[in-house]
Amino acid sequence: MNLSNELKLTKYNELDVLEVNHSKVKAKIALQGAQLLSWQPYNAEQDVLWLSEIEPFKAGSAIRGGVPICYPWFGTVKEPAHGTARIREWNLVEHSCSSESVRLVFALEQEAKIEMILGETCGLYFTHLGSEAAQLALHTYFNVGDITKVEVQGLPTRCFDKLTDQEVEVPSPRQVDQNIDCIYAANPTNIIQDFTYQRAIVVEHHNATETVLWNPWHKPTGGMSENAYQKMVCVETARLNILLQPQEVVSVKISVQ
Repeated sequence: MNLSNELKLTKYNELDVLEVNHSKVKAKIALQGAQLLSWQPYNAEQDVLWLSEIEPFKAGSAIRGGVPICYPWFGTVKEPAHGTARIREWNLVEHSCSSESVRLVFALEQEAKIEMILGETCGLYFTHLGSEAAQLALHTYFNVGDITKVEVQGLPTRCFDKLTDQEVEVPSPRQVDQNIDCIYAANPTNIIQDFTYQRAIVVEHHNATETVLWNPWHKPTGGMSENAYQKMVCVETARLNILLQPQEVVSVKISVQ
């Protein structure tokens, strides 16, 4: 496939990565997992997404950071954890550029496709093409200045705490001061107030039934350095209990204020 001037295919260790260099946006997407690794609109001083600084980019190993696609299952119900989509090679099947954005479509055989519209905002549109019902999480890692100076707004006051396996009452807005792995009923919009970088990241979930909030805190976590938790928070767009049906689309739109 011939690429436009704004697109360049390069190698990060063992993985092919598509680099986007456009007047409105810079971005990086690994073909393994069709995983958006970096999205920085021209009006953002820092990348909006977090990527582990020790990521080795090895074929067949999940990439720690960006937006992993957890599909067709979530968690450890089967092996590998979080499904096979994030460790398989996707194909770039469409691409186009306008003055405002870059549009990319990646496909995983007859199973799934994801459309990315990258510009001043970031839109990710996942379509389930398989014949069986499936789970999905767009497991977005957001880059923050200091996790102790972050507030996640728009979350309900009840969630399922995966660390204790029980439903709990929690404050909203939510601050992160410990290991958090919570599944919420999805609200349409969450806002990550980052007081260090003095920005608000707006996360709009479409056709999601759950939002997952995750930060490992001091817990040793594969693919992350000891203090990496201080610079990231995951706010995930998910379909877990109400399974995705064929041709259903789940999307997330991200913007910075």
